Amino acid sequence: MKEKKTQTDGVLHKNDYREVKKILWLILFLNLGVAILKMIVGSMISSAAMFADGIHSLSDGSSNVVGLIGIGFASKPIDVEHPYGHNKFETMAGLFISIMLLIVAITIIKGGIEKLMTPVTPDITPLSLLILGLTLVVNIFVATYEYRRGQALGSLILISDSMHTRSDIFVTIGVLISLIGIKLGLPPIIDPIVSLIVAAVIIKAAYDIFKETNSILTDKAVEGVERIEEVTRSFEEVLEVHKIRSRGTQNSMYVDMHIKVVPSMSVEDGHKLMHNIDKKIKAEINPNSQTIVHIEPYYCDESVKSDN
Repeated sequence: MKEKKTQTDGVLHKNDYREVKKILWLILFLNLGVAILKMIVGSMISSAAMFADGIHSLSDGSSNVVGLIGIGFASKPIDVEHPYGHNKFETMAGLFISIMLLIVAITIIKGGIEKLMTPVTPDITPLSLLILGLTLVVNIFVATYEYRRGQALGSLILISDSMHTRSDIFVTIGVLISLIGIKLGLPPIIDPIVSLIVAAVIIKAAYDIFKETNSILTDKAVEGVERIEEVTRSFEEVLEVHKIRSRGTQNSMYVDMHIKVVPSMSVEDGHKLMHNIDKKIKAEINPNSQTIVHIEPYYCDESVKSDN
């Protein structure tokens, strides 16, 4: 059964923020354990790819720390200086994670190129392969669990972090294949080549996270104009709709629009109509939306213009 978000006012509740923090702490300890194992074994068997994978896992842990800091700021209540709340700090944390990933990728590329110049044959043991397989299982659990909880809680930081960890799964699979290939007789140069592929996967993850966070920070439309207009026009009192805008996230969406009604509509009826439009948008489009409606008089005579 799909979990429902508990938000009703467009922001995460305190209990949800606490839940996000608990998840990030759990994932942090798991990521650190996985990273340490990969880096130790990678050094022991002289595998550039496995060591690079360990650095990637370590960056997973670093992103958890960034997420915890971002959530700490985002969970602050609305105040005079932040009337829309502090939830964009969570988005900024996601942006910072993408920058961290890019730096990690550059570091791995540098090490991979050096290894290409002077290849070293990894000393692969059954134990090293077993440990790598074990970390892969942990990564799959972490990415799946974190993404599902991020979706359920409407948390951008959990979703972004799960994308980071998801890239780790493909990286680890690549490393595992390269080590098995070398064990079966492939040339050792395949190891640094895989480390460069690792870097490419990390860059892709960084871009995906950047794209998601950038769309929020630059106020990209969250919902299509046509859908909002359709819901608004379902009220017979609404004779025309224009200047529809939306921004924010699915967890915190803000909508504003202009509608035209008969000039004789009372202030009280107009007030009720605005609240009803807001309720219907919450019910049919997004329960975490906040809608502001500007009412204008509608005239059949096109020569009479209203002040827009």
